[in-house]
Amino acid sequence: MLPFAGISEAEAALGRNLTAAETVWFRYSAGMHDFWLYAHNIVFLLLVYTLAPLPVALVELRRPRAIHRYKLQPKIHVPVADVLRCYRNVVKTFVFAVGPLQLFSFPISKWAGIRTGLPLPSAWEVAAQLGVYAVVEDYFNYWLHRALHCRWGYEHVHRVHHEFTAPVGFAAPYAHWAEVLILGLPSFLGPAIAPCHILTFWLWLVLRHIEAIETHCGYDFPRTPTKYIPFYGGAEYHDYHHYVGGQSHSNFASVFTYCDYIYGTDKGYRYHKAQSVKMREQSDADKQYGEMTDTSGKRD
Repeated sequence: MLPFAGISEAEAALGRNLTAAETVWFRYSAGMHDFWLYAHNIVFLLLVYTLAPLPVALVELRRPRAIHRYKLQPKIHVPVADVLRCYRNVVKTFVFAVGPLQLFSFPISKWAGIRTGLPLPSAWEVAAQLGVYAVVEDYFNYWLHRALHCRWGYEHVHRVHHEFTAPVGFAAPYAHWAEVLILGLPSFLGPAIAPCHILTFWLWLVLRHIEAIETHCGYDFPRTPTKYIPFYGGAEYHDYHHYVGGQSHSNFASVFTYCDYIYGTDKGYRYHKAQSVKMREQSDADKQYGEMTDTSGKRD
């Protein structure tokens, strides 16, 4: 809740006119308690989870041939019934596990310095904070994810997420409720280290959720914007982790690839990729040789 009776009072406190974005924010949040603003988190998670995977899912359902060449595991088809079951389970986890935790953590967010007032952060401030959050989240998520691949952690918790050996976008947060909470913690470490405005916090949660959906979509599209992010893993990188399954000791990182490289947990992936390239080159060579043989036979 903003401590101003009106826009003129807010402008007097800031010593300048409000920007258009600040005016919209004032009108939306002025009379709303900070608790209810913080409660928006779960709403955004549900909306993003419902909407972000839909484009790929609908194309796969209606026109699968249009994107089949980009499918990372083309021989595996996930039934619609399994996707719907996955969606229901994730929504239950969000509502009954993530939601209450988000609400109960409100005092911690206030203590950490998540603010809701004016002025709004600049674009540079938002970009810098998002960069810090991504690096912090990726590092701690790497170690927690790697720990879940120990025998006990996998058998009792993490195996649920690996039910999808060929992941789909809706399966990004599909996991044991304990895992959702455990691997969700690193997302809050960055904002705790470098406190931000609630709008930046919302943007961070949305982007992180979209990133997880993209890496689980099951397709390696050639012109996605994330291709231009340095050290970004992406769908192909994480798909290998699911392909190997419970025995996987590769590609634990959530966003970037540097942790796996530094700690040597990408060797299996790199070997697999090198072998795939060799097989593809051999296949192309055999095909070219066959075409040359056919042409020569026709001339004779």
